[in-house]
Amino acid sequence: MKKRFPVLALLSLALLGFRSIPSLVGWPDYFPEPVYNFEKNPVNASETELGRKLFYDPVLSLDSSTSCASCHSPYNSFAHVDHKLSHGIYDSIGKRNAPALFNLAWQPSFMWDGAVNNIEVQPLAPISNHSEMNESIEHVVMKLQRSDVYPLLFFKAFGDSVITGHNVLMALAQFQLTLVSKSSKYDSVMDHSATFTAQEQNGYTLFRKNCSTCHAEPLFSTYGFASNGLAVDTFLRDYGRFAVTHNAKDSFLFKIPSLRNVSYTYPYMHDGRFATLYQVVNYYSDGLRPSTYISPPLKNRLLFSASEKVDLVAFLLTLSDKNFIFNKEFGPPRREKSVVPGKN
Repeated sequence: MKKRFPVLALLSLALLGFRSIPSLVGWPDYFPEPVYNFEKNPVNASETELGRKLFYDPVLSLDSSTSCASCHSPYNSFAHVDHKLSHGIYDSIGKRNAPALFNLAWQPSFMWDGAVNNIEVQPLAPISNHSEMNESIEHVVMKLQRSDVYPLLFFKAFGDSVITGHNVLMALAQFQLTLVSKSSKYDSVMDHSATFTAQEQNGYTLFRKNCSTCHAEPLFSTYGFASNGLAVDTFLRDYGRFAVTHNAKDSFLFKIPSLRNVSYTYPYMHDGRFATLYQVVNYYSDGLRPSTYISPPLKNRLLFSASEKVDLVAFLLTLSDKNFIFNKEFGPPRREKSVVPGKN
């Protein structure tokens, strides 16, 4: 069963020629309520399609070489698998592994360190970051305004062909809010249309006993922050959330990622140090060491047997959502020239 929105809101969108909200953003009844307020900012088709075009357009970067999708590929659950750390313009290398993007309406904060707590302004971080897009929202607006297609698209979405930074950010937020992953085998089991194999069921039992404190169902994350005791990379020297709060208690805390679609989002951890799921499971079973900063649930090693590791990975694979990964509505839009030649 999909969640519903106020009838008047749906009617007003229908009168404007928009698709109804549930066709764009819906979720199973066993999902919790999202933290994003859809009543304050209802999702509609025109803004979503504009956001989708912007998401895939490298015009958002200073040299028009790097788009949001450069680090967030739809075929990898909007993560990136070619290298451990994100790459930006001029082939610059970032500090962290690009996180997957889905079920964002349930997340109270964004980025590995939770530096941003509003999806509507989150794009400002990569746009302005020198190692990512190295651009300003003001210059982005100027380039879009000179485009031969964007003023019409903004008029269709917002009723005004004068482009603003606010509307750029709202459109990007609307597209990202539609990225809801809800159709894995796990979801089929939850709605009683499928059953786990014996191996998957055993892995599920192990998961619930050992992993669910941090990776809580059905979103498979609490979206809180934790330290899993990883040794600090001596080159990156990334202290996690401490860089945001400057509170020593936040040292080495990173946002807990969702395990949905985890088979598509390698490499793993904030710095991409593990290439496979088995390496991750081996770390939690055999590699954990006592640490001042390690979070309480991980004070003791999990100590999975060899067969239990296989079963656990078998369960994790049931979180793969192929319908989400191959949804054409989330992929690149039809290519169009976005900026008048010679006016970048």
